[in-house]
Amino acid sequence: MKYKSQAVAYYFFAVCMLLLALQIVYGFIMGFAHLGFDGLHEWIPFNAARAVHTNLLVMWMLSGFMGAAYYIIPEECERELVSTKLALLQLGAFVAVGVTAVIGFHFNWWEGRKFLEIPRPLDYLVVVDVLLFIYLIGRTVWQAKRHTTTSIVLFFGLLCAALLYIPGMIDTSSQTMDSYWRWWVVHLWVEGVWELIMGAILSYLLIKLTGVDREIIEKWLYVIVGFTFLSGILGTGHHYYFIGTPKYWLWIGGAFSALEPLAFLGMAIYAIAMAKRGGRSHPNKTALSWTIGCSILSFVGAGFLGFAHTLPQVNLWTHGTLVTAMHGHMAFWGAYAMIILAIITYSVPAMTGRKLHDSGMNIFAFWTSNIGMICMTLAFAVAGISQVYLERKMGMDFLSVQKEIEVHFLGLILAASLFTLGIGAFIWNFIRYGLPHAEAQGSDSYKN
Repeated sequence: MKYKSQAVAYYFFAVCMLLLALQIVYGFIMGFAHLGFDGLHEWIPFNAARAVHTNLLVMWMLSGFMGAAYYIIPEECERELVSTKLALLQLGAFVAVGVTAVIGFHFNWWEGRKFLEIPRPLDYLVVVDVLLFIYLIGRTVWQAKRHTTTSIVLFFGLLCAALLYIPGMIDTSSQTMDSYWRWWVVHLWVEGVWELIMGAILSYLLIKLTGVDREIIEKWLYVIVGFTFLSGILGTGHHYYFIGTPKYWLWIGGAFSALEPLAFLGMAIYAIAMAKRGGRSHPNKTALSWTIGCSILSFVGAGFLGFAHTLPQVNLWTHGTLVTAMHGHMAFWGAYAMIILAIITYSVPAMTGRKLHDSGMNIFAFWTSNIGMICMTLAFAVAGISQVYLERKMGMDFLSVQKEIEVHFLGLILAASLFTLGIGAFIWNFIRYGLPHAEAQGSDSYKN
C-alpha cells in the first residue's frame, strides 16, 4: 500500500466479514423454518430472523463500501486520509448502532418497514455517522492536488447514498406515501447510487489489474454508469403501481427496467474487453476473477433476471413472491458482494504484505461460493414459480402454499451449504493474512 492511512480499510473489511457470516447464520434459520423446522421460533421468530438477515446485508455491504473508499481515495488523490482516528471512531459508532439495532429486532424494537426496520432514534445516529464518513472522504478529495474520475464518481456515489437515506425518515400516516419514500431509499440505492460506487470500484480494479490506460477505462465509466443510473431512476416505477399509485407507473417502471440489462451487459463486455486488452499479467489473478465475475453475474442477476421479473405482464403475478428472492439474491451477490470481495482480495495482500491471494483456498472460495449462489438462485426460482402458480393462479391460501413448497427448500439449504463453504474459505483466508503492518507501506506486495 502506498499510504499508511489506507490500513484503516482493513478494519472495515474485518467487520464486513463478521457481518456476512452472521447474515448467513440467519439465512439458515429462515431456510430451515421454510422447510418446517422452526425450533427457534420462541427465541427468534421468522419476522425477526428476516429483519436481521436483510439489515445485516445492508450493513456488511456499507462496511465494505466504506472500507473500499478508505483504501481507494488516498491512492487516487495521492495523499493520506485527513484523520485515521476519526475513521476508526466512525467505524466504532457504525458497529455500535448496528449491534443495538440487531439486538432490538429480537425484542420487537423496530419500525416494521422492510429494509428500513431500524428504530427512529438509531436513524439519527446513522445520519451522524455517515456525515462523519462523508466529511472524511470529502475533505480528503477536496484537499488533494490530484482528482480522478474514479475518485469523483466514488465520492458522489457515497454522498448520494447518504442523502437518499433521508427520504426514508419522512414521517407520514399514509401507507402509500410511506412506501413511496421507502422505495426512494431501497430502490434508488441498489439500482441507482450503489451502481456509481460499484462502477468506481470496478474502474479502480481494472486500472490496477489490467494495465489498460486510465483514460480509456474512465471514459467508459462515464457511459456505463450514466446509462445504468438513468435507467435505474425511472425503473423505480415498477414498485409504485403496487402501492396505490396510477397504473402508468407500472409501464414506465417496466420500460426503464427493461433498459437496465443493456447497461449491465455493457458493463460486462467493458470489463472483459479491458481484461483482454490489458498488457499486464498481474499476479493477483483471484482479484481479477472476482472483478470479471462481478460484471458477468451482475448482468445475470440484476440485469437479465431483473428484466424477466419486472416486465409488467410478469410482475403482476410475481411481485412479492419468492421469484423476488431469486432476483434479489443473485443481483446483490453479483453486483455488490462480488465487487466488495474483489477489492478485499486485491487490497489485503498490499496492506499485510502477505501473498495469499492465489492460494488454493482463495480459488476454492471463488468457485464454491459462486456455484452455490447459482444453485440457490435456481432453488428460489423453482420455489417461486410453484408459489406463483399455486397461490395466484390456482387461488390457494398463502400458508397452504408455503406448506406445499417446503420440499423445494431442501435444495435451497443444500445449495446454501455449498455457498457457505466458499464464504467460510474466504473468511478463513482473510484471517490468515493477519493484521496490516507498517512494513507493507510504500511496498508493492505483488512484485515478488
